[in-house]
Amino acid sequence: MLKHKANDQQKKTYRLLGLTLLLMFILAIPAYFWMQSSTRRAKQFQKSRMSPIIMVPGSSATKERFNTLVKLLNQDTKNKHSLLKLEVKNSGKITYSGKIARGDREPIIVVGFENNHDGYNNIKKQAKMFDNAFEELSEEYKFNNFKAFGHSNGGLIWTYWLEHYYTDYKDHITIKKLMTIGSPYNFNETSINNKTQMFSDFVKNRSDIPKDLDVISVIGTESYDSDGLVPEASVEAGKYIYQKQVKHFTTMTVTGEDAQHSDLPQNRQIVNLIEQYIMDRPNGKRNNHQK
Repeated sequence: MLKHKANDQQKKTYRLLGLTLLLMFILAIPAYFWMQSSTRRAKQFQKSRMSPIIMVPGSSATKERFNTLVKLLNQDTKNKHSLLKLEVKNSGKITYSGKIARGDREPIIVVGFENNHDGYNNIKKQAKMFDNAFEELSEEYKFNNFKAFGHSNGGLIWTYWLEHYYTDYKDHITIKKLMTIGSPYNFNETSINNKTQMFSDFVKNRSDIPKDLDVISVIGTESYDSDGLVPEASVEAGKYIYQKQVKHFTTMTVTGEDAQHSDLPQNRQIVNLIEQYIMDRPNGKRNNHQK
């Protein structure tokens, strides 16, 4: 009889233990999903605080074009900028190398193209390829603002993209700054009186460029009228596209050593200009000039 009662008591204990464990498991399920949701929100918040610098190289250049530039920028700061490089293939496939470090609020992202040839038709194609990459980046990293940098034809790609594709993002992603260096807005023409089709189209569609944008156009001068490849007059033609259309349009001239067209991304003056006008500053202060 005592043995029978002991067995009943043991069964009750096991049932109570089982019910307790089941209750704990049931309560743990919403807690687990809450933690997962909280972690996702925290990650999205961290990403939303990101303000990347997105760089586009010129014709014949690859995603490796700005490696030296990024190295020079990182020499000047304790907070290193991580580097993510994309290449958009002609097939539409996008390949990645490098990575954005956790907690990096101002990473550098370079977008290059398998089709990196010159010419207006190719610039249109490259702008579309860039848009595919930008859409993928914005969905992955959830940033709500960014800065833009383009060397040579990279500045033309940015211009075409702003006029034709940016409208799809402007309600939730803000482009804060655009710096172009040695960008031939009128290709190889030395006189504004000889307007290329590309330049004419840029001027015609300029009203689609965001009005709250700051644009810095840098001219390299190896000689009095050229950086050795791009005529100074062609770079200066950018004012007919951006001036009185954006919040600030600034032109600057870089001379001396490394002012030749292909050397501009490694030019120390260019590095200083990026640090001063493009990169975010901890105190939020920034100089704005207009010419």
